[in-house]
Amino acid sequence: MDRIITEEKTSEDTFEKNIRPSTLDEYVGQSEVKENLNIFIKAAKLREEPLDHVLLYGPPGLGKTTLAFIIANELGSNIKTASGPSIEKSGDLAAVLSSLEPGDVLFIDEIHRIPRFVEEILYSAMEDFTLDIVIGTDSSSRNIKIDLPPFTLVGATTRAGDLTSPLRDRFGIINKLNYYTEEELKQIALRTSKVLDCPIDNDAACELARRSRGTPRICNRLFKRVRDFAIVMGNGKIDLKITKVALDKLKVDSLGLDETDYHLLKSIIEKFNGGPVGIEAIASSIGEEQTTIEDVYEPYLLQIGLLKRTTRGRIVTEKAYKHLGIPYKENAKK
Repeated sequence: MDRIITEEKTSEDTFEKNIRPSTLDEYVGQSEVKENLNIFIKAAKLREEPLDHVLLYGPPGLGKTTLAFIIANELGSNIKTASGPSIEKSGDLAAVLSSLEPGDVLFIDEIHRIPRFVEEILYSAMEDFTLDIVIGTDSSSRNIKIDLPPFTLVGATTRAGDLTSPLRDRFGIINKLNYYTEEELKQIALRTSKVLDCPIDNDAACELARRSRGTPRICNRLFKRVRDFAIVMGNGKIDLKITKVALDKLKVDSLGLDETDYHLLKSIIEKFNGGPVGIEAIASSIGEEQTTIEDVYEPYLLQIGLLKRTTRGRIVTEKAYKHLGIPYKENAKK
């Protein structure tokens, strides 16, 4: 079963497309990113040139895909999508690039997962709008160059550090997306309420925002689940009482933590005296991949101060002990 408060996309998120904002004005949060993109897009249109290539990075679920579609919409362009894992060989990327029309936006999600030997094809495509490929094998091989129409590449990644310098340097616009405030998430919940025609009280929207881990995707997913409780247990309107009942039954606590977070934190406390402990040891102790812990579990725990990352390893903070109801020992960190 999918973890309900994971930032990664799950089968529950197919409805996201129906509630996705289509303009920068409708997009809630990331104010500085929006303001800058608005300027860059307007300038590109006035120059009648393609927008510089855009890199969006940050934890999953913060709206990178939504922003890519908004950029295309604001430019009045078509958007074509691909993902890093689906581009396994040069021919895959060449097929995508050769299908572009003038002014198109090409969105590549998880761009850090494009193989290095394939990535090199992107360099000339991004810089000169040309496609350099090798056809044939061994002695019969030859290079051919194909002109591409001007286009804008929007790349999204949760692991900006995994991008090579040559690829990163070819993006003219680089934006980091940050976790959302509770007020911003409340506005997202209220907007989703209107789009889905499901009324929600202001207090209920605040409670939903508080437990959404700073992430719009989780906020919308929880909204959908709470809506079910409101329909069955009430009159269809989401109020504070139903919201608390629903989220408690879904085992999402007041900080947005679930059993997986508790398991991670308690493992560090019980098995490693609260830390410091290396990521490899943590992964082994809870039976999870190291990258999953780093990309999915840790970012939010670090953000809200329940976990600290030091040169000696991870440390569970006093705040986490208090939240878990475990007595804090001052010498635990010594």
